[in-house]
Amino acid sequence: MDMDIDPPVKTPHDPARPDASIDIAHSLDYWNGVSSDVNGMLGGYPQTSRIDLQGSSNFLTKLRRGKTQASKLPLPPLERVADCGAGIGRITKGLLMGVSKRVDVVEPVKKFTDELVQGLGEEKVGMGKVGEVVNLGLQDWVPEAGAYDVIWNQWCVGHLTDAQLVVYLRRCKEGLRKAAEGEETSISWVVVKENMSTDIRHKDIYDEEDSSVTRSDEKFRRLFQEAGLKIVATEQQRGMPKELYPVRIYALRPE
Repeated sequence: MDMDIDPPVKTPHDPARPDASIDIAHSLDYWNGVSSDVNGMLGGYPQTSRIDLQGSSNFLTKLRRGKTQASKLPLPPLERVADCGAGIGRITKGLLMGVSKRVDVVEPVKKFTDELVQGLGEEKVGMGKVGEVVNLGLQDWVPEAGAYDVIWNQWCVGHLTDAQLVVYLRRCKEGLRKAAEGEETSISWVVVKENMSTDIRHKDIYDEEDSSVTRSDEKFRRLFQEAGLKIVATEQQRGMPKELYPVRIYALRPE
């Protein structure tokens, strides 16, 4: 006997809660269909990579120098950092490997990390400049406690709901290196660099194509506070094409 089976009913989008529409399976389908190159990572704007990396490098340098901005002495390498939502390692290779002894990579799409490993060569992965390569979504990754000088998150936390992001940031907070003996505070940060909502009422914007949310500055600040993190530095990325969302970078430290 033939039976008519109705297709699954998709939950309607709730304008009041854009993050409720996030579907991780849909997000992974989208990214698995994207080319494993800079053009795929940056949504058809590969020319923005150099601008982005230079802005991030300048921000991190100023952050690390702190009150000694005038110093021209080279900064010592960071011991260990994490590149979260790393994709093919654009930031790993273009920034983090140059300022640290070890970069751990967290990325749910295996074909992207395969591209990263192949591009670097097996000898540089594992015990080399790139340490662990973890194929997990941020909602499932638990950083080693007290391990990291920097946990870098860029263009990835929009795939987490508000509640997931708060839980994730709390785990990141525990993953930061603690102050050494003689230090008043640890010199370690969670960095978040993301697109900003352009909604005139400062509401978050849901993107059906990749099932992600673009949050407002106000929303990020509230979620950071809920996670027990304070903003120690923030600035807007300059030089990006005007047709794209504005991009803001935050350095966070436990309150």
